Amino acid sequence: MSTGRAEGGSTRPMAGAAGRVRTMKAVAMRKAGAMAMAAAIVLAGGLAGGISAATTARAQDTASESQKAIAAAMAALPPDAARVLFGSQPQPAPLEARSIGSYARGCLAGAVAMPVNGPSWQVMRLSRNRMWGHPNLISFLESFAQNARKDGWNGLLVGDISQPRGGPMITGHASHQIGLDADIWFTPMPNRELSAGERETLSATSLLKDGTREIDPKVFSPLHMRVVRRAALAPEVARVFVHPAIKQQFCELAGNDRGWLTKVRPIYGHYYHFHIRLACPAGLADCKEQDAPPAGDGCGADLAWWLGPEPWKPSPPEKPKPPLKMSDLPDACRQVLVSK
Repeated sequence: MSTGRAEGGSTRPMAGAAGRVRTMKAVAMRKAGAMAMAAAIVLAGGLAGGISAATTARAQDTASESQKAIAAAMAALPPDAARVLFGSQPQPAPLEARSIGSYARGCLAGAVAMPVNGPSWQVMRLSRNRMWGHPNLISFLESFAQNARKDGWNGLLVGDISQPRGGPMITGHASHQIGLDADIWFTPMPNRELSAGERETLSATSLLKDGTREIDPKVFSPLHMRVVRRAALAPEVARVFVHPAIKQQFCELAGNDRGWLTKVRPIYGHYYHFHIRLACPAGLADCKEQDAPPAGDGCGADLAWWLGPEPWKPSPPEKPKPPLKMSDLPDACRQVLVSK
């Protein structure tokens, strides 16, 4: 039976790449204006000690909620925790672009930032400073945003990608560590540029009825399935994660067009956004690929398990696991962390 840990790197149920690799110099020149805006917001909403304003994995959390969450986490974490060390890095490592390690235990060298504004996307929650990714992912997202308009999707609201140097986040995601994961809101981009304040307070749209594992028919539309289908059909995409009830809805509506469903994997917590994961870029020996999804459309017994009582049974008491330290990550992550 598949689990959230095996599939997406998430450990708790909640009810709710083949773009071109561009040089850091060229990216910096093209994106200077976007980075200036992002940096200003990070500084305005940041925390003492240079910690970037990371937040929980929930797309709907506002900047103030994020700051409270990170402050609480910082108070409980030892100073040598990998989450603290990587979460305190405001800029990427000036190294050749590399995704190092696995999606839930690794780091990112040579990251580039998603421009905060594009013709068919806007980046949300800029204060988190999680708009960084491997150049392949950023290139993919830019193309995907443009192509999704062919399906009637007005544009992407982009949530968390990775920290400037990847690695474990102070709060929230277990994955998103190597610059190949990105969250896309189920809310399409509006026909105007959102203000800095709106990007911090505007809530994402839940596709579920409040307090249930049922689709809200007043909110869900075929457009949601079309945009996820387009992502899943991309050859560089390894998986797309959605809430089990959303996967079930796709299974019911897909008809005979079912091949793309293989990559759409159920996992709790993904009802305000869907999570795109790229495969490791070709030639990156340090990037640990995930096993391919099981054959078939994934609409049978596995999905039924996710929607049944089993995931909701209380777990036996366990001693809390210590936070990851640098010794738990690939050796190459040490260079990523200290590079200047």
